[in-house]
Amino acid sequence: MPDVILRLALPSPLRRLFDYLAPPGVSARDLQPGARLRVPFGRREMIGVLIEVSDHSEVPAGKLKPALQLLDLQSPVPSAMMRLCQWTAQYYQHSLGDTLNWALPVLLRQGEPAEARQERFWLIAKDARADDPRLARAPRQRDALKTIAQHPHGVSHQLLSQLQINRDSLQLLQEKGLVRVEVRRLSSPERHANWLAQPELPLNDEQRAAAEAVRAGFDGFNAFLLAGVTGSGKTEVYLQLIRETLEAGKQALVLIPEINLGPQTLARFERRFNARIALLHSAVNDRERLDAWLAARDGEADIIIGTRSALFTPMKRPGLIIIDEEHDASYKQQEGLRYHARDLAVVRAHKENVPIVLGSATPSLESLHNAHNGRYAMLRMSKRAGGAQPPRFLRLDIKSRPLDAGISPPLQQAITQTLAAGQQVLVFLNRRGFAPTLLCHECGWLSECPRCDARMTVHQRSRELRCHHCGHAERQPSNCPSCNNVDLRPVGAGTERAEERLEILFPEVPVLRVDRDSTSRKEAMTTLFNTVQRGEPCILVGTQMLAKGHHFPRVTLVAILDADGGLFSADFRASERMAQLIVQVAGRAGRAEEPGKVIIQSHLADHPLLVQLTEQGYFAFAEQALSERRAAGLPPFCHLALLRAEAHKPGQAEGFLDEACSEAEQLLNELALSGIELLGPVPAPMERRAGRYRAQLLLQGNARAPLHKLLAHWLLVLESLPSGRAVRWSLDVDPIDLF
Repeated sequence: MPDVILRLALPSPLRRLFDYLAPPGVSARDLQPGARLRVPFGRREMIGVLIEVSDHSEVPAGKLKPALQLLDLQSPVPSAMMRLCQWTAQYYQHSLGDTLNWALPVLLRQGEPAEARQERFWLIAKDARADDPRLARAPRQRDALKTIAQHPHGVSHQLLSQLQINRDSLQLLQEKGLVRVEVRRLSSPERHANWLAQPELPLNDEQRAAAEAVRAGFDGFNAFLLAGVTGSGKTEVYLQLIRETLEAGKQALVLIPEINLGPQTLARFERRFNARIALLHSAVNDRERLDAWLAARDGEADIIIGTRSALFTPMKRPGLIIIDEEHDASYKQQEGLRYHARDLAVVRAHKENVPIVLGSATPSLESLHNAHNGRYAMLRMSKRAGGAQPPRFLRLDIKSRPLDAGISPPLQQAITQTLAAGQQVLVFLNRRGFAPTLLCHECGWLSECPRCDARMTVHQRSRELRCHHCGHAERQPSNCPSCNNVDLRPVGAGTERAEERLEILFPEVPVLRVDRDSTSRKEAMTTLFNTVQRGEPCILVGTQMLAKGHHFPRVTLVAILDADGGLFSADFRASERMAQLIVQVAGRAGRAEEPGKVIIQSHLADHPLLVQLTEQGYFAFAEQALSERRAAGLPPFCHLALLRAEAHKPGQAEGFLDEACSEAEQLLNELALSGIELLGPVPAPMERRAGRYRAQLLLQGNARAPLHKLLAHWLLVLESLPSGRAVRWSLDVDPIDLF
């Protein structure tokens, strides 16, 4: 009888499957594709996923090793999710084993059982009584028995301390046969007959039209681009569509761009629905994540909310997928498996035959292009919900004006007037720290990172210089390292400096800083927002974390301290990102009864992009940007792949990419492929980062199919190049960041 050969995907960068013999005592009928097995791999053990069973192998029989252990009799990964992972690995030219590793919760990758947590429950034994003579001299045991008796369904072991039950007393009661322990699987609360915990808000005409259009597409795959201005009530449309999904007995998946939006989104959903809601993001611990993943897979979670990785959460009864703030760059994974959760969500919706809604006030140019081509149905919402008015834009030319920590006198005056009216102010500056660099006034020394081609940021509170690219940190010097002079000056302004100055200028109101440094502690973001929601005058100062989906009803003035960053960048996407950021930040103003005002400080206040954005709106800018991209042959009118390489020595990365480029040119001839250009290799815009020298090679194709055909053949060649072993290299399909 021939040996059963198991073909496994292992968490390895190698784009291939690995053959093993079945573990001792395991027959072919015990093996299901998707099951996990523990296998030997070199000197260590790995958890692999079974892809197929075969009766032959290219590996000589004497070299085949048996797997050590079968971990699942049934696949923990549903077949729909397996198909999505296989498609993802193929499209992003990534190893299938590593793709599955990204998709599975950490505990499943480590070999934990794919089972929900089991909990111990303490119950009173049959015929046990509190006046049992054995308890006459044991008051603690008697009290514990009385408390347990009050809970006929049992008391969870986790709740013992809350009920002031001594665990030692329970142990003694168990030995006397007066209490017993039952182990149960933790299950979600039962479904309610009525899904709504609070009434829905009335929809205006535009919201109703959008909801009805999506409802009409509930019978299968349909993609909708919900382009609604900030404050137009997109979330209410989502909520009402989700209610209909739940009433149909199906589950909804909602993706959000940032962890910090998780608690407020979860709170809003919990207030609205009598539903079982699972939250998945990187701040959730491994056990909670596995429980949520299993609850969604088994149909015990009705609504799944999470950041990009939640896209890989299986659903037993998929009914609707929603991508909020679909334009956000956070949906693109920038290391390992470089997938784009928005694009992959559309693929998943198509494969599972469910509708998908992509929502944004500032849709990405790619999504607008798909709407123009008819791939997505465009749903426009141009009015703010509840009668709130759009904010008024003022471009403030700060050329030759004195700036105090980036704040001009007219802006200071506007902040004073807003606070005096009892309202709140949001000051936006997309730069963390106190100042972008430290300068010696005597010799011109600048605080440069020893590991990157970048300057270190001054963090005044901690008296540190920090590199925001590699994380290197050192104490702030008191003397210039070059000339020993003590006249060291912070140059430019970051959020710390703006916060410090605003506290001095407006001592009577709280100044709340919102950036990655101030919100790193658990619950810090919630505490900050609770202060804002009280509605008392205050100043919020922060980075782009403030721009995403937050509702601040008392903010009537938004001040953008520096709008010039994206006007002259080498990255062709910089102007799109800047326009989206300005509109999103501006959207925090005037969301309730009081009208909002947005002041944009700029040295280039008459720049055509700023004029068009503030006077004609985002969609006029987007149409102009799309026509420019079409003329230049840039995405979404072409398709890109970026081969990056980095090495410890200068020239090594370029050497590897030169070889890679030659191999690609040869393959283009052999495969008779046209419409593909090779640009480079060139040093990366920041050539040295974290001590490594970086270079890149860009591939640009007129059509997707020929480009992917080239990539599939090319990667097999690259993996065998000797020069590739001296460098770290990666391929990014559909890159959004060319840096």
